[in-house]
Amino acid sequence: VKLVESGGGSVQAGGSLRLSCQASGYTYSSNCMGWFRQAPGKKREGVAIRRSDGRVTYADSVKGRFTISQDNAKNTLLLEMNSLKLEDTAMYYCATDPGTWTLCYVGGPTDFAYWGQGTQVTVSS
Repeated sequence: VKLVESGGGSVQAGGSLRLSCQASGYTYSSNCMGWFRQAPGKKREGVAIRRSDGRVTYADSVKGRFTISQDNAKNTLLLEMNSLKLEDTAMYYCATDPGTWTLCYVGGPTDFAYWGQGTQVTVSS
């Protein structure tokens, strides 16, 4: 399984970015995929998680600003980030775990089986 993130960059507060995660090497009918982030000196946290039946959950800090979606035809997980804030600055990772279903939500386990290399998002004032 290979996950490759892209779309990170530097943006001013209030701006937008769109992250993409290209997945390859697997086909699971039931799956849990999501976006996590880790800022320097902080714990990794779940940002937005999507189950393959369409159920999505978000961290409270991004609700109403971030949208997770999946393009099944392209095997790509997307994260649309709007109204970015300084505190959104972090390395963002895409992850998937075919064995997680019931606990596939933000706040659940974060020890997903497969991870991308990460893409940096920097928000400045």
